[in-house]
Amino acid sequence: MATSSLREELICSICLNLYKEPVSLKCGHNFCWDCIVTVLDTQERKATNYSCPECREQYTERPPLEKNRKLYNIVDNFRSAHPEDTEVFCTYCDHPVPATKTCLLCEASFCNRHLSNHSKSADHILTDPTTTFDDRKCSIHKEILKYYCTEDSACICMSCWVAGEHRGHHVELLNVASEKKKEKLKDVTEKLTNERHETEKRIQNLENHRTGEKGKAADVTGRVTMLFRDIRRHLDDEEKRILTEVSRQEEKISQSVCDMIQKLETQKNELPRKINEMEAVCKITDPLTMLKKEIISDDIIPRSGDVRDAGCLDEGMISQMLQRGLLHFTDSLIDLKRQFSVMEKSDILLDIKTANNRIIISLDLKSAARQITKKSENRPDVPERFKSNQVISTQSFSSGRHYWKVDVSGAKNWLIGVVSHSIERTAGNESYIGYNDKSWGLTQRKTLFTKHNNSGITIDSKSSLKTVGIYLDYEAGFLSFYQLCDPIRHLHTFTTTFTEPLHAAFHVFEDSIIRIIE
Repeated sequence: MATSSLREELICSICLNLYKEPVSLKCGHNFCWDCIVTVLDTQERKATNYSCPECREQYTERPPLEKNRKLYNIVDNFRSAHPEDTEVFCTYCDHPVPATKTCLLCEASFCNRHLSNHSKSADHILTDPTTTFDDRKCSIHKEILKYYCTEDSACICMSCWVAGEHRGHHVELLNVASEKKKEKLKDVTEKLTNERHETEKRIQNLENHRTGEKGKAADVTGRVTMLFRDIRRHLDDEEKRILTEVSRQEEKISQSVCDMIQKLETQKNELPRKINEMEAVCKITDPLTMLKKEIISDDIIPRSGDVRDAGCLDEGMISQMLQRGLLHFTDSLIDLKRQFSVMEKSDILLDIKTANNRIIISLDLKSAARQITKKSENRPDVPERFKSNQVISTQSFSSGRHYWKVDVSGAKNWLIGVVSHSIERTAGNESYIGYNDKSWGLTQRKTLFTKHNNSGITIDSKSSLKTVGIYLDYEAGFLSFYQLCDPIRHLHTFTTTFTEPLHAAFHVFEDSIIRIIE
């Protein structure tokens, strides 16, 4: 807008073009030198009074013309800063006539009449009207840029190719290189269009996810309310605490979704502009101008904002808070507790047939220990037994929600998790929990970190873990680990699609004991 307003102020009211050699009359109005001289000469021939073409102020004598140097400098600076706003006129016309072509060799512009007499030689390259020639000639050889070096991505002249620094390089004619660049831009435009559609789809998925999670949160809230409606007044504080956690998680998920949608909306709104830019570049007829345009990277839009990035309601944590809140109550509350429970409390027992012979299994099948001095248990060599120092549960899970707790206070180093039923039993390290694509684990050695398919994520543990809660939602594909202390802390959640029955799994290190607790 500012540029447009400035241009209007620099237009001669007679020729309606930018001022050329602007001069001023005594009344203060400015005109091109040639324009006002022509008007005054006409007035003189007609023997009429001299007058300003703008305000009609009359003069008894021919008014003197004063060159407006300040205006001349402003127009000159404007032409330099906005060459596209500067009209190019025919070099050979006596009066300003717009040019239709410019010859780069002659460095002259032609109207249609003079263009018909111009040389048709191939050396005389015609282009759109321009007054700028330096950027169309080689800065070293001062020859016209006719070729494009594909190795250096540069426009070059004949001398650059034959004897210059581009000698021996693969080159193309400018128009050929320009067409190839246009094709590339078309591919980028197509990718941007597809990206816009994908962005819209991700936004819709996030909207659906938010609605679903809001419904789940409402369902959990309702069941919590019904439970505490039947319990004595002193449980009101516990009800409020759990509902607050549900609300906090819902608000966190909703805020996360809103933030991602806002980012995706911004990206989506940016795509049409980028597409228009690409289409505008493709419409440029001048190969040199077109080739000098910056090409945006193919990787336009970071691919983020999927539903899984938004998080889900942590029903495992909510259920654990409820379990702990009801722990001190009488047996009469068990039925009411089950009315709310979103998971099945699993009675995990260790399968002695799978235990490595260096692992000692307790009589109640709840503890697994390993001592350096202890001899092998000499159990039968069966296909189910692990060659590594591991043992899994007798129970397998192929549906539903399950929860169990593991006491790791007797182990300096430990590795626990779940494994698929078909996990390799005879291999060495490859059969460890988390070291393959059939198991998911949490381990404490020098640091606390997750493990799956032999890759892990370090977890910041603010305190030493003594009890770990494990929550499995088979259909939803969630496996969560919790630090069971005050307060309960979520450690990590694996998100995947389970396709086989799963077992609770335990790797026992030397001089360690791990126990499954109620």
